Amino acid sequence: MPHEHASDRLIIANCSGFFGDRFSAMKEMVEGGEIHVLTGDYLAELTMAILFKSKRKDPSLGYAGTFLKQMEQVMGTCLEKGVRVVANAGGLNPRGLATALETLAGELGLSPSIACIEGDDLMPHLAELQSRGETFTHLDRGTALAEGGVFPITANAYLGGWGICEALGKGADIVVGGRLADAALVSGPSAWHFGWRRDDWDALAGAVAAGHVVECGTQATGGNYSHFEEVTSWKNVGFPLAIMESDGSATITKHDGTGGLVSVGTVTAQLLYEIESPAYLSPDVTARFDTLDLHEEGNNRVRISGCKGAPPPFTAKVCINTIGGYRNTVSVLLTGLDLEKKARIVEEMLFDSLDGRDAFASVETQLLRSGHPSPQRMEEAMNLLRITVRDPNEKKVGRAFTAKVVELALSSIPGFNLTAPPAPAVPDIIHWPTLVDKTNLCEVVHMGDQTLLMDPIEGNGAVPLTPDTISSPPPEIENAVSLPFGHLFATRSGDKGGNANLGVWAKNQEAFTFLKDTLTPERLKKLLPDLAPYPIDRWTLPNLNAVNFYIRGLLGDGVAASSRIDAQAKTLGEYLRCKMIEVPVSIATSKGKKSLPPAARVAKPH
Repeated sequence: MPHEHASDRLIIANCSGFFGDRFSAMKEMVEGGEIHVLTGDYLAELTMAILFKSKRKDPSLGYAGTFLKQMEQVMGTCLEKGVRVVANAGGLNPRGLATALETLAGELGLSPSIACIEGDDLMPHLAELQSRGETFTHLDRGTALAEGGVFPITANAYLGGWGICEALGKGADIVVGGRLADAALVSGPSAWHFGWRRDDWDALAGAVAAGHVVECGTQATGGNYSHFEEVTSWKNVGFPLAIMESDGSATITKHDGTGGLVSVGTVTAQLLYEIESPAYLSPDVTARFDTLDLHEEGNNRVRISGCKGAPPPFTAKVCINTIGGYRNTVSVLLTGLDLEKKARIVEEMLFDSLDGRDAFASVETQLLRSGHPSPQRMEEAMNLLRITVRDPNEKKVGRAFTAKVVELALSSIPGFNLTAPPAPAVPDIIHWPTLVDKTNLCEVVHMGDQTLLMDPIEGNGAVPLTPDTISSPPPEIENAVSLPFGHLFATRSGDKGGNANLGVWAKNQEAFTFLKDTLTPERLKKLLPDLAPYPIDRWTLPNLNAVNFYIRGLLGDGVAASSRIDAQAKTLGEYLRCKMIEVPVSIATSKGKKSLPPAARVAKPH
């Protein structure tokens, strides 16, 4: 049933994009202007592993403790203003968070109605589900969980927004859950407020698109934005608001008087963040991001409309975190000349003292160069040799490994130094992305003495969109000019388990035409040679003047297990933007100007 006071709009605020986001944001959003629903996204794949550690130490924990402390500041104000609160801060223990909230409310002399949503945690049922035919096959490797040689520590299915809708419909003031899908924090309250049916696919798709934009907090309001020079104030960057309409359209904005920026560019960036194909799969609907329209309505206001939806898959995504052994990394400074020779000596001496590389399950080395041929400062002459070892035996990659590194201090290359003291081995937490049939889920809403069982949303198992097929060679460029890629194009990149996505977009149609015709996966590998070993798919989103690349395997076994300095691929987009490319003069010149950008130079004829 719709909200009894349903109006033609619902203002949904976000106050958290991750566990550790700005603590004061919740209070700022509640007190900074009109809102109807306050949401917070506290979970990520890595966060579940972090919460596992806290729950192992204290079974009453396992939730985002900062959410509880934030609620202490605003619970009374939210009740007074009629602001509903919806968050996935329950992590691995939604019931524990609900109990803690009830205790806090009592201490504050308040009586909110609190609901918690469970059913995402599959750990207690893994063996049973496997015996019933669920193989939990790794989405990228095709290996069944039972054959993976790993030990699961968390297993959580992504739940949709209908449990939230049900709880709000029963009068809940605060709704907390575990692995509620990020965008469900917007689609659930919207479905409740406007009385949507479960098959209102277009409306649900619009809400999922808006939810995806605001779920990462200030990434929609200028944070991590390629054209950061457009942001006029970085003081108190405002968190985003989604003003929802009854057909699923939304206006993205922020509270007046806050810093940051909401523009077609910032919204485009977030729409492209951590996606694979334009068919964005959620538990409740498949939202087609290549159908929506963005329109700048005014200062810091962008309207999203026209998003088309279709039934969701018949399966639900499951994030399993596993322990596959232990790992350790040391970083050795290599300064000045003969880097390769110095690196080879360090590696040979180290592994000779450790009975060879074969003594470990795996060894990975990375030589990271500063890129300064004639350094002007000592730090510019420094380079980094990173050595990572992995093994099921914790002791082997612990002190037994780091002690041998330290022993090299006075007996190896000139200038030997470490960037930090040797650290102990850490569990190698491997992300295991997989699927489960929705009929094997049991989503439950607990509210007071009520227990409400939710029926799964039926899907159709639709085949995913096929990546672009690019057969023709890029067109020849006449009157070419060479300039940095980022002077014309913006990017947004991120992690998807062991994979990475790289969204690229242009500001106008002419530049987009050039982009889609020339930046193929093969051309991307030439610009970024370290991507050459990885399969890359590309999808085109003409409505956003964008293309999206999906780089498979770049991050190995996921954020927690990756040995890359940038384990979340956050810098991948900016890496591309600093590369020099040749473009037609017609798109290199700014609109209304005849001069080229300062960094541009006329390209030599081929």
